[in-house]
Amino acid sequence: MRNPALSQHFLKSPRLALILIGHSNLKKRDLVVEIGAGSGVITSALSHRVRQVIAVEPDHATAEKLCENLKKREIENVTVIEKDFLELELPSEPYKVFSNPPFHLSSAIIHKLIESNNPPEAFYLILQKQFALKLLNTDRHYTSQLGLKLIQVYNTRIRLPLKPTDFTPPPAVPTVLFEAKKINL
Repeated sequence: MRNPALSQHFLKSPRLALILIGHSNLKKRDLVVEIGAGSGVITSALSHRVRQVIAVEPDHATAEKLCENLKKREIENVTVIEKDFLELELPSEPYKVFSNPPFHLSSAIIHKLIESNNPPEAFYLILQKQFALKLLNTDRHYTSQLGLKLIQVYNTRIRLPLKPTDFTPPPAVPTVLFEAKKINL
């Protein structure tokens, strides 16, 4: 169930979730954190592609639905954490992030990821296109302060545009799959 106060736009299609994950560098050995897991469309797809998923969902009713869905599908490599991601302690081992987070939290989430003691090896976020463009190292668009900080450690790019009809409810803004992969030093 969607909570309008949380600016949730859920992906409709498990097939699309698999396609998006296919545009990432996620491997079978990876630990992946999913922020705002919802009812589990992305979570389920991730569970078939990676070693372990930590699905973070702050909304109690949605977290319960997620647990029910995982149990029905007999998915056992997912740990559901009912908590605000911004208050969560991040893994101490190497990890990646793949998520469709609430748009109004995008900046705070990226700050938390890149400023943590153990930043992710890579992260893939579904973001508003205008926000994502400001995180790129390019002469074609303005790069924000957060973008300047991000590109010191990560290679960034837009992997794929998404359509409003990919979501329920459809977002009123263009959306993209954004990628940030650590620069090999």
